Amino acid sequence: MANRYPRLVINLNHLRHNAHQVVDTCAARGISVAGVIKGAAGMVPVAQAMADGGCQFLASSRMEQLAGVKAAGITTPLLMLRVPMLSEVDELVQVAEYSLNSDITVLRALNKAAGEAGKVHHVIIMADLGDLREGFWDKDEMVDVCAEVEEHMDNLDLAGVGVNVGCYGSVVATPEKLQELVDVARRVEERIGRKLDIVSGGASSSYMRVLDGNIPEGITNLRIGEEILLPQDLLYLYGYPLNGMYDDVFTLESQVIEVRDKPSYPVGELGVDAFGHKPVYIDKGIRRKVLLAMGHLDYCDYKDLIPQDKDVEILGCSSDHTIMDVTDAPRTYHVGDIVKFNLIYGTNLFLCHSQNVQKVFIDEE
Repeated sequence: MANRYPRLVINLNHLRHNAHQVVDTCAARGISVAGVIKGAAGMVPVAQAMADGGCQFLASSRMEQLAGVKAAGITTPLLMLRVPMLSEVDELVQVAEYSLNSDITVLRALNKAAGEAGKVHHVIIMADLGDLREGFWDKDEMVDVCAEVEEHMDNLDLAGVGVNVGCYGSVVATPEKLQELVDVARRVEERIGRKLDIVSGGASSSYMRVLDGNIPEGITNLRIGEEILLPQDLLYLYGYPLNGMYDDVFTLESQVIEVRDKPSYPVGELGVDAFGHKPVYIDKGIRRKVLLAMGHLDYCDYKDLIPQDKDVEILGCSSDHTIMDVTDAPRTYHVGDIVKFNLIYGTNLFLCHSQNVQKVFIDEE
């Protein structure tokens, strides 16, 4: 396919390297890794690179992404991250070996569906420890449900317990918070009379505890996508150094479609923009401006784009256009030039899922 823009260049070699490093770092603490492919729209080459990088599971919150991975012949066990809907339990037992769960009605339906399919499906029961998304708030109820799965659901395997933090309530994965999960796991183990295979202590935000060396003993699994795909997020958001991780697994490239000197303040009576907002403008006089052929529709929020040219400023965007001030850049921009950006998780998520963005895979040092 001829190059078209915007395009997302994905370096699979650097992705495998990042996966290996995360897996090895976690393994030193007895922790397995579920490589989360949702942030890359479940693209099969990305899933394969994570598997080749040593991830013991591949995970997504989207059934169609897991189905695509299975259809591609990748044999790494698959984990459904979003707690399942009643309407999809029949499909789930055919597609994924593992799933996160937080509702007894769904678990009973899942047990029935697995039995009818002649399968044993592995479940991880979720605790809500304060982030207020999925999971049992009443831990007595959670222990009772785990016991019911263990003792009365022959087609389900109680693989373990898990938690999510940081995704909705922005709760930090502190050692104390993760210890709460370990304590719940111990209660479940005492009730069922055996050790759980999995105590899943969260996502990339919990990986910081591994790096700090203070993740509680007893956490045996993490579900990590962001730190493998975009390790620079921990650098930008929390100040953690890359330590040999690649920050260019994903590079956004966009083409210049106009270069002109224009006022920095709109001329005319001001109302709202195309999205009903009232932007704030600063009058800096006439500035050299570059127009790029991409916009909200492709990446959601221009504020999260990171230009590789540090001397430019992104001023804003509409659905299909991005406006940059390049007055202070030593480089001279021309129509047809390609402008490159580094990304953080949110922008990458939209770009990977956009049908209007070409995906290009490379495998380079």
